[in-house]
Amino acid sequence: MKPSFLVFCSGVIFGMGLAVSGMLNPSKVVGFLDLFGEWDPSLAFVMGGGMVVNFIGFRLITRHGKPLFAPRFMLPLKTNIEMPLVIGAAIFGVGWAMAGLCPGPAIASVLLNPADGVLFLVLMCAGLAAGRLLARRLDR
Repeated sequence: MKPSFLVFCSGVIFGMGLAVSGMLNPSKVVGFLDLFGEWDPSLAFVMGGGMVVNFIGFRLITRHGKPLFAPRFMLPLKTNIEMPLVIGAAIFGVGWAMAGLCPGPAIASVLLNPADGVLFLVLMCAGLAAGRLLARRLDR
């Protein structure tokens, strides 16, 4: 099996999961973030399902010593919580709360609602570039 086929399959499965779970609807995400209003816990079940599958898959895959299509596993080496992580998470959270979209559903929204989706995607890429500049400054 070629890596590109696996990437294709995982993308299709991810997209189907987003669509079936209703996570392409920003109001579902905003409802999850509205802890003191009309809270909608459904996103927690989607995240929990992903975590369970990832936990099991990670344990099975790492038993082989190396990935199928790479010379070694590329696991994070840093495990400490530093200020750039906290600042980045806070900025991401503000954007997520304002839009009700994170990157996966944002890309999917380009197909479902092109007028708003393309604008959001372009501005998200601009935010990524600005974030990269901010990260460089924080690293100094």
